[in-house]
Amino acid sequence: MENNSLGRKINIARKERGLTSEKLSELCNINATYLRQLESGSGMPSLPVFISICNELKVSPSYMLSEFLHDPEIQRMDELWKIWTTATPKQIKLISTMIHSALECVKEEDRAE
Repeated sequence: MENNSLGRKINIARKERGLTSEKLSELCNINATYLRQLESGSGMPSLPVFISICNELKVSPSYMLSEFLHDPEIQRMDELWKIWTTATPKQIKLISTMIHSALECVKEEDRAE
């Protein structure tokens, strides 16, 4: 795995959130020097640090690792997650109803075959 692409994504997401490396490192309870090493690609975060960075930057792990995840199914899951997390409660109710209805149709088609 190439650290540079992960580091670039961390850097871009941090700047898009308007956070300094000092602020993000504080939020993640890590040293600012360590965060700069991660962003430069000279370090690899542990899983707990990676999760903390994703949480604080409000990005999915699959976004951060997208260059390494080649399965299109993963990208579709991210797309659904993005829709779900940006929908209003009324939209969520409608989306849920639509999904349940679509799944029932698929089950009926499977039974008919």
